Amino acid sequence: MIQYIDQQLIVSKTINFENAEQIYQAGLKHIQQHQNFPLVVDLAQLEQGNTLSLAVLVQWLRQTPENKGLHFKNVSEKMLKIIQACHLQDDLKLI
Repeated sequence: MIQYIDQQLIVSKTINFENAEQIYQAGLKHIQQHQNFPLVVDLAQLEQGNTLSLAVLVQWLRQTPENKGLHFKNVSEKMLKIIQACHLQDDLKLI
């Protein structure tokens, strides 16, 4: 579900109500150990973007310096639409 490879946090599979807390905690552990921000979060392997997935990403972002320590890449079209609907496009750095 969460892997740390080549200075990137790789999110895979699906984030749902059964595993959201576990995924959040796993990612938070990597974020807290990370020294040089920004940290890239790769969403290419995330099978389904949804509001719960976005909530986990935002909570991770809040744990970084100045709430700007994460850059998100390979954001799906569906997830991008959710981000825009929530008016978060200015808060999340998409690369």
